[in-house]
Amino acid sequence: ARIMALFGDSITTDHISPAGSIKESSPAGQWLKEHGVLKADFNSYGSRRGNHEVMMRGTFANVRIKNLMLPPQADGSREEGGLTLHQPSGDKLPIYDAAMRYQAEGVPTVVFAGEEYGTGSSRDWAAKGTQLLGIKAVVARSFERIHRSNLVGMGVLPLQFKPGDSWEALGLRGDETVEVVPHPDLTPQSDARLVITRADGTRRELTVTLRIDTPVEVNHY
Repeated sequence: ARIMALFGDSITTDHISPAGSIKESSPAGQWLKEHGVLKADFNSYGSRRGNHEVMMRGTFANVRIKNLMLPPQADGSREEGGLTLHQPSGDKLPIYDAAMRYQAEGVPTVVFAGEEYGTGSSRDWAAKGTQLLGIKAVVARSFERIHRSNLVGMGVLPLQFKPGDSWEALGLRGDETVEVVPHPDLTPQSDARLVITRADGTRRELTVTLRIDTPVEVNHY
C-alpha cells in the first residue's frame, strides 16, 4: 500500500467527513458545478449526505485538516486542507483525486494518525468515505470507540501502535510502501505485522495490535 496521509492527534470525524460548507474549488464543488448546480445552491456536506458522489469527494476535505506529509511552508506552518502527495510522482493533489488515481493504478492506501483518531460525533460517512477512497487500513496510536467499530463495519482495518511507537518515531515521510500482515484467523486484538519499505529500499518491521475487538466484528470484516 501507499500512504495517503500522516495525521497528528485528535483527528475528529468532522476532519474526516465535514458537515460544513462546500468550497467551489474542492472536488465536491467542482462535481456540483459540472452537474449544473450554482454556487449559491451548493448548501453543505451535511445537507447532501444522501449523495455518495458529494460525500466521498468531501472525505478528508475539511479546510482545517493538516496532512503532515506535506512539507512545512516558508513560515514553518503546515498547509491546511485535504491535500496529499501522490507517490511515487510527488504530485500535490486533493486527497479524493489522489485516491482515484491510486485506485486506477490498482494501489491500495493506508492512513497513519496519532492519539484519539475519530473523536467527535459518530458520523457514519467518516468510515464510509474512507472505504470508498480505497483506504484499506488506519494505523493510529488510539481510536475513538464508535469510529473504530464503524471502520470495521466498512471493511477498513484499524491497527493500533504498541505503547511508545508512532509514525513519527518510525520517521515516516509518506513516500514509503506499507505491507499489513494480520493474523491469518483475524483473532480479535491479535498482533499484526507492519512492513515498511523506504524509498531507498531499506525495510523496517513493526508489531501493531489488530483492533478488531470481538468475534462478531471478525465476521463483519
